[in-house]
Amino acid sequence: MPRPEDDSMIKPMKKSFKKIQAGYARFRQKYVEGDNDTMLRLAHRGQNPDIMVVACSDSRVDPALILQADPGDLFIVRNVANIIPPYEKDDRHHGTSAALEFGICYLNVKHLVILGHAQCGGMNARLHEESLHQDDFISNWVSVIDNDETERNTDRFAQKALFNSYQNCLSFPWIKSRIDEGKLKVHLWFFDIETGTVLAYDEKQHAFTSLDSL
Repeated sequence: MPRPEDDSMIKPMKKSFKKIQAGYARFRQKYVEGDNDTMLRLAHRGQNPDIMVVACSDSRVDPALILQADPGDLFIVRNVANIIPPYEKDDRHHGTSAALEFGICYLNVKHLVILGHAQCGGMNARLHEESLHQDDFISNWVSVIDNDETERNTDRFAQKALFNSYQNCLSFPWIKSRIDEGKLKVHLWFFDIETGTVLAYDEKQHAFTSLDSL
């Protein structure tokens, strides 16, 4: 904790907190107060999203903000490097897998978006594990991503990792069966932070193209 007379940390902390307080006030004005009863309707009817997003924890990559979604539109799970791990039914703790099971088997989402992004710290950690100064969990988690040592560019590696997660999707029996039956579509997206552009993998072109062009 900083000393009371040291305001070098206190002022920025207060400013950050004031910003989120103001944001909360705008949220209530838009979705709760006045004639807009969005939250009341969601509370009474429950959630019924058609789309699930697996995104990175990176503070710059907020799916709801990027897609301008309203409450109830997206079922989102975020983790380091937007990884979908392989299906492993054991007594360990599987947060992402549990979220997938809930979204797909209970909410019956129709679309699963795996959203990677540029400048990903988790992907960089996979490529340069020796640079981690604190590593109780990170390197073990990102080791789920295959690394053949031929790709050293973080952004290109992040795009390749989306296919790794897609293959892991197919190891979940209740994901694969829904894909095979046409009940679930998996989308591979990549967000460029600098340009604010979402690129989507086009199976016909075998390339990432602007989401606007699909």
